Amino acid sequence: MMLLRVIVSPQEIRRVTLQEVPPSVDELCVVLGNTLGLRGKFLLQFEDPDFGNELCNLTDIKDLPTERATLKVLFTFSEPVSDSTLDTASLSSQNSASPSSQNSASPEPPRSGDSSEWPDHFVISDFSHDVEFQLRVANDAYAKDGAVMVISKSVKSEILDRLADSITRITCYPSKDNLESVAKALVAKHPCLREPGSGKGWYCWRFSLIFKMGNYRQRMMAAGCPEVLVNKRKRKGNTKPVKKAKKGEINYLPEPPDGQSTVKSDKDRETMLLEVQKREPDLHLLDELMTATFSQRRQEIIGDEPLISAVKDRWPALFSERQLSAEFSRIVTKDLLESFLDGLDALVPGVLQMYGEAAASGRRVRLSSILSCLQKEDTNQNKRAAVLLGLPCYLAEDSSDIIRMCDAHGETLDVLMSGMQVGLLIGHEGPLHDAFPLDVFNVALVIEEKIILHDLRDVSTGFAMLLGAIYCLNLEYPRNMKYSFEFLQRVVMNIKPDQCSARIHGLRNKMLRYRM
Repeated sequence: MMLLRVIVSPQEIRRVTLQEVPPSVDELCVVLGNTLGLRGKFLLQFEDPDFGNELCNLTDIKDLPTERATLKVLFTFSEPVSDSTLDTASLSSQNSASPSSQNSASPEPPRSGDSSEWPDHFVISDFSHDVEFQLRVANDAYAKDGAVMVISKSVKSEILDRLADSITRITCYPSKDNLESVAKALVAKHPCLREPGSGKGWYCWRFSLIFKMGNYRQRMMAAGCPEVLVNKRKRKGNTKPVKKAKKGEINYLPEPPDGQSTVKSDKDRETMLLEVQKREPDLHLLDELMTATFSQRRQEIIGDEPLISAVKDRWPALFSERQLSAEFSRIVTKDLLESFLDGLDALVPGVLQMYGEAAASGRRVRLSSILSCLQKEDTNQNKRAAVLLGLPCYLAEDSSDIIRMCDAHGETLDVLMSGMQVGLLIGHEGPLHDAFPLDVFNVALVIEEKIILHDLRDVSTGFAMLLGAIYCLNLEYPRNMKYSFEFLQRVVMNIKPDQCSARIHGLRNKMLRYRM
């Protein structure tokens, strides 16, 4: 018998008992894949006692310590062994089955939800044997006299099909920059494919990939890929606007993990409904059931677009700080609160300096009152609150329907929440004499004029949970504060920072000058 501590992600660390140790690392991968419901290719690392328990790749089963050991799972891209890894939570439950070996002969077919972060260096996989042979001969000729390859229609079709297949394993909707990186990687690996009439040598390949990806999505839609189908559906006689992942979601619309049927997901959901009604629910059990039903929940929220009240009736466990953070981690593979606070703290000095200059110039009068609050009580929490509450003012946005102060002895909640589709209620005692309360006793998250989460400890936690709820419930950013939320996403959380608008790009560059 052997006891294993398996680190799937920082948020998911599992305890596994093996009745007997598998004879090889490959078979151990299969066993862990079945036990933990891990999909895709992964590597195993172990804490080596000979090196002070530092992590080392597990290549020989005999290297494992006896009786008990700690393993770490590293998910990889399509290559069996790659420098690029994705350390993320499993999207299936402990009872799901999906045998996975790191040395399988061929990669899995594209599946919605198998998306991962776009790699820093796109890897061009091998083509068919005859195409590889032609490219090898042409590359040799290019090295001798610089002659480019005359590409036949069949060879070009094969190349584009294989590239589209590799791209779809990462995302069905690559950006122009993504396709540019693929075209560059293709020409770098096979210089014989350079375009003689193009200064960059890959320009036309990028355009070919744009059209190929459109055709490839049509094929995926015919095959029933959920992520593509949801973007092509019709509603009330009109084509629905594209609802592809817009905010850097990694697992936007995942397929159910192998072994997790609709019937089983419904049973797991019913078990959760009973568990959350208990005075002291089993949080570990809820974590496992929420992970197992992740795909079904995303299919309902994105596909059906129900009211939040309906979501709360079906998935009440989601509406807690713990589960919103876990759900955000499954969608974006980032720790919500830690990433938010770390990113915010790094920006606080520069942003406050920007606010000070704007207030001194007279362009933003309200910023003066926000900064004056810090002179009374200059705590770290108040600095964070000043940055967050001053952001819409600095960007000239109206936050009155999104952020509201709430006196415990003032107006009723129904009056305060009137017109709030998405926002925060910041509770304080007594009349508010400052721009924001220095002593906050409660922060509540409001969606569709209903409180869905309360007793948040401070303003910064409230903003983090609000951002998490927008991702988890597939909401649009409030129009009146779209630039503020874009700043939180792309600058504070560093999610798709290379795709920010011109306004946020200019603001980020301005902050960099303050940090120099």
